[in-house]
Amino acid sequence: MPEPPPALKEELTFPLAWGASPVRDFGAWRRAARATVEAHLLVGRQDGTPYAPEYGGREEGDGYTRELVTVSLTRYARVRGVLLTPHGRGPFPAVLLLHDHGSRFDIGKEKLVRPWYDDTRLASARDWAQRCFSGRFVGDELARRGYAVLCLDAPGWGDRGPLAYAQQQALAAHFYQLGSSLAGLMAREDARAASFLAGLDRVDARRVAALGFSMGGYRAWQAAALGDDIAAAASVCWMTGLKEMLVPGDNSRRGQSAYYMLHPGLARHLDLPDVASIAAPRPMLFFHGGLDPLFGAEGVRAAHQKLRAVWRFHGAEERLRLKTWPDLGHVFTDRMQDEVFAWLDGVL
Repeated sequence: MPEPPPALKEELTFPLAWGASPVRDFGAWRRAARATVEAHLLVGRQDGTPYAPEYGGREEGDGYTRELVTVSLTRYARVRGVLLTPHGRGPFPAVLLLHDHGSRFDIGKEKLVRPWYDDTRLASARDWAQRCFSGRFVGDELARRGYAVLCLDAPGWGDRGPLAYAQQQALAAHFYQLGSSLAGLMAREDARAASFLAGLDRVDARRVAALGFSMGGYRAWQAAALGDDIAAAASVCWMTGLKEMLVPGDNSRRGQSAYYMLHPGLARHLDLPDVASIAAPRPMLFFHGGLDPLFGAEGVRAAHQKLRAVWRFHGAEERLRLKTWPDLGHVFTDRMQDEVFAWLDGVL
């Protein structure tokens, strides 16, 4: 397969990264870095769009209430999701739960929250939970532990699809032809979802976290970087240095799925961990599977080094949790979940 000129990769020096940028005040750097990311989303801010939530499909669970909610995250579409609320007296800490990619499009939110409203999707969701999450529905586990949980379909999944694998490139191309971006739309939607969740009366706005696995992990740290509604973020199996990721055989170079995490031109300014660092020094967790075929050890080490330096600058290394699970691959097992849940209990 033809390769881009090697000099293009060599030119990636990430001049806006904290420590490389001439800006030495972190608050000023955060504003400049966030503005740069936002400019490369190619989707404008949607702050003036009313959420206009509609609720339905309510059912009682084990210590919590399930309900469907449909909201306008942008002016372009209504999005259906699930909202779980613990029994008892709020306001509750909350988690914006962000689903993975997995090349599985028939289910989105259902990957993480048991779909009580659809038996066909329930079978598919159980299969996915068994494959990735030790048979658990992560959202239901969080709700039982006292967290309000919001999980919505990203563009192309569940009620917003389902896409076929080969359609992703065509969809992304259509966005570019319209002067817009598929990845940018997803980023805007996630940031708006965080604001919606934080604004609910049942939620303690000071205690909202983002959590995701795989592409959902990317979405979690990205949402934290783009706004201040996220008090803490946990990313499982999605963090690496960009240059270390761009090697022969890497999954991202196959195209298709990469378009959901590709902001054209942004790498001229910031590396992936540089974007996540915009959220510093808020508590953040990054887990990596030592056997994960998607993220090599060199890229993970490079990213962790950058992240550690930023939190160290703030004197807040204890707020940054970096861990590699040497015996695990690209999964979010019950052992990993239990550590994330305990971490959330400690930081929110």
